[in-house]
Amino acid sequence: MIKYLVKDFFRSKAHPIGLLLLMAAGLISLEIGSRFLERAERVSEKTAAYQTQSIQRQVSNSSGELGTLMYYLRFGLENEVPRLAGLSIGQRDIYPSVQRVTVRNLEEQRYSTDLMNPLFQLLGNMDFSFVLIYFFPLVIIAFGFNLISEEREGGTWSLVLSQTDSPMRFLRYKMGIRLVSILAVLILLLGISVFYLAIPVDRYFGAFCLIAVMYLLFWFAMVWLVVSFQLSSNLNAQLLLACWVLLSMIIPAGINVVQRWLFPIPEAMTAVIENREGYHAQWDREKVPTMEHFYSKYPQYREFQHPSDQDFSWLWYFAMQQLGDDEARKSVEDLKKKLGQRMEMANLLSWVVPTVHTQASLNAVSFSDLGNYLNYMQALEGFHEGRKNFFFPKIFEERPVQELDWGSFTLERFQDQHPIFWAKILGPFMLALLLLLFWANRNFTKSGIYSNGK
Repeated sequence: MIKYLVKDFFRSKAHPIGLLLLMAAGLISLEIGSRFLERAERVSEKTAAYQTQSIQRQVSNSSGELGTLMYYLRFGLENEVPRLAGLSIGQRDIYPSVQRVTVRNLEEQRYSTDLMNPLFQLLGNMDFSFVLIYFFPLVIIAFGFNLISEEREGGTWSLVLSQTDSPMRFLRYKMGIRLVSILAVLILLLGISVFYLAIPVDRYFGAFCLIAVMYLLFWFAMVWLVVSFQLSSNLNAQLLLACWVLLSMIIPAGINVVQRWLFPIPEAMTAVIENREGYHAQWDREKVPTMEHFYSKYPQYREFQHPSDQDFSWLWYFAMQQLGDDEARKSVEDLKKKLGQRMEMANLLSWVVPTVHTQASLNAVSFSDLGNYLNYMQALEGFHEGRKNFFFPKIFEERPVQELDWGSFTLERFQDQHPIFWAKILGPFMLALLLLLFWANRNFTKSGIYSNGK
């Protein structure tokens, strides 16, 4: 029976063509991922080279005053792009992978534009996760929507009933052949990606593969449920396409709208405005309150004093810059909080929407999600603070520029790491599979197909 069903499967021209199209789309997505990784590498290399050249040029042209030099010098922190991000680019093409900051106020430098959460937007790079989430289900639907109806409409169902004592086994073999053929394409593409994108075979890649397989099993279970109603081919196709549109487009777009409504984030621009007002206003104010605020945050610098007979000193200037950051602190924290709430909401709703869960999980294990960006922003704060603590004493002591080893200030890299919570990844898939298969089994039992009743 299996040999016959395999021949019958490949006898239809639509099936090999569908597999070839799926393979072609997957290969194109790998090429897009490869170009994304190459672009990220070029940005990293050019930024590192430019930072070294910029520091050397500005130091050589410096007047010798360290405070003036530090007004201009920028130091970069790169959010390292893992090779797995080539399969799921996520938000990596939205947020910058490298930010260069001075030791002046931080908030104006990193929140100069509004932020948005593109987690559920359909437009973007056609990376492998896009092909997996949107193309693979369509091929699965095309292969399985007429699993039973084609036999009934072709007049061969009665022959099936007469030739086998288990029509259910016949249907399972038919579905199994389709499952194996599509999984073979998936495994082949993932295998090619390991070599083509130089992806390390580690636990993150294993989690990525498992998520992809579970997602395909979900759609096969969805098809199995729909065909269990034993409707016509047209109705089966309409129902499955409606499910695809609902799960892949309407619900994710709806979640995005709800996110923006519940957690609006105007604080990005607000932080910039408050930051600028916070330090620009200090030019016309008494300097003592500004200095006291600075000393309360950095008591280790209290030994340095602003000359009372001068209108300007680098100590007061950087104290003023710090006050600007502190003025914008609440807006910055509100921004982080709302971005985190958006991510938590998406993760919560993904338990009942497998497409959303798949996209969120693929981005998470590829370190291309919103969580990675928030971690990078946290690391950027620590990086900026470290640069200030290194240079401030030297600026306030008026140390000579040439005294420092400027060649040591190379581009630094942030590498995100987090554990894999397998229960959180597999839980939504297992719940969906159990529900769909239980429902389908109940339908088949009622129809009497197990006992050759039809």
